[in-house]
Amino acid sequence: MEHLQALDLSYNNFTTISSDFTVNSSTLNYIDLSHNIYLSIKSLEWLSRIPSLEYIDLSNIDLRMQTNWLHFVTVLPSLVEIYLDSCNLESISPSLGYANFSASLQVIVLSGNSFYSELPKWIFNLSSQVLKIDLSSNHFMGQLPNTLPNLHSLTRLELHDNYLNGSIPHWIGQLQYLTSFYISNNYFSGFLPLNLGNLSSLVTLMAEGNLFTGVVSERNFAKLKNLRVLWLGSPNTTFDFDPHWIPPFQLVELYLTPLHPTLPQWLYTQTSLKQLTIKDSKFSFDAADNNRNFWRLASTLMHLILYNNTIEGDLSEVLLNSSVISISSNNMKGGLPRLSSNVVFFQLNNNSLSGSISHLLCHSKKINNELQYLDLSNNNLSGGLTDCWMNWKSLGHVNLGGNNLSGNIPPSMGFLSNLTGLHLHENNLSGDISSSSLQYCRSLSILNVRENSFSGNIPKWMPLKSQDIYPIA
Repeated sequence: MEHLQALDLSYNNFTTISSDFTVNSSTLNYIDLSHNIYLSIKSLEWLSRIPSLEYIDLSNIDLRMQTNWLHFVTVLPSLVEIYLDSCNLESISPSLGYANFSASLQVIVLSGNSFYSELPKWIFNLSSQVLKIDLSSNHFMGQLPNTLPNLHSLTRLELHDNYLNGSIPHWIGQLQYLTSFYISNNYFSGFLPLNLGNLSSLVTLMAEGNLFTGVVSERNFAKLKNLRVLWLGSPNTTFDFDPHWIPPFQLVELYLTPLHPTLPQWLYTQTSLKQLTIKDSKFSFDAADNNRNFWRLASTLMHLILYNNTIEGDLSEVLLNSSVISISSNNMKGGLPRLSSNVVFFQLNNNSLSGSISHLLCHSKKINNELQYLDLSNNNLSGGLTDCWMNWKSLGHVNLGGNNLSGNIPPSMGFLSNLTGLHLHENNLSGDISSSSLQYCRSLSILNVRENSFSGNIPKWMPLKSQDIYPIA
């Protein structure tokens, strides 16, 4: 194949590369062996015999035996992109000042390896033409180097999930072409610099899970007109936005933590928002309008995630419409909301909700509801299991455990032909399971009814074998 230009063997089950592997072609510029998860390469020496290479992807290949990998990739005179993520690499030569990469190098991805060191100096002394650097999910330590602004063409910098510390320098605002900045889950501290607001090209900023302190206000986002994804929050930061501020951006995805005592008013200006996550916060809706405004905004989202908050507000008059809804561990009180036919995943567990489940399940007369996952466990719900399950035939998982539900299993549960997991534990349910409609749930593989008041015999329709029976702790 002397005229071969591209070789793609990715996503296979190759296990070895022959020691004399080579491609006798001066035209080969693209090679992708990625995601051959059983493949282990002891040497990359063969790369030096393909000087025309511009693109190399060896992601998810075991290269732990290769201690001199840097040498073999720096000798390639035309290299533009290299992907060595999740390769079990351990050596990165952190004290090396310069690596003689091709001047055409634009992308270097080294995420998900086992580098235990300071950030390598040579990475930040690369050609100013570099566009993307990904060092995420390693064990890098130390602070951001002062040479970083020299990479003035940089558009994407991923440093998340490491052990980096210190402050974010003010010169970060000099990276005028930066579109993606990922620094989540590190140990960065100090104030979030105001110069961050000068990155007018920025589309994605993920900075949660650090040790930032001080106040975050509209001044940090002054010129971020292109921002679409914002993840922000540290335990010791305070959000203090002018209630009349209208952001220059329209977000698609927003993650905030912690918030108190109210939500920022600019949130209601975000008409393009599709995913909202609020965690570890304590807030209340200080007026009926705010309560309505929030749930009206929520109805336009695709994903709504509220986790480990203390939220004062009533859901009983709310219609939820998002495809994915997780409102867990928020100490919410009152009754259940209603669901539209668009909801696929609904989790409202570990709260203090009360009342009947019929308000949620029996309002809908449609037979084409999309709900597949329902979790109302660990609340204070009472009354019967209701008999409206025929309207929710797509359900595959139902968890109603840890409530005060009573009565028998209703006949309409037999319509749940897709049900694989049913959890009714720790309630006050009764009756004879052997004669219940559950025998018609042919897909059922998990049935958890411990700590109830059921009676009668173990049903004959349960295909029990000795290995299927486990003691209950």
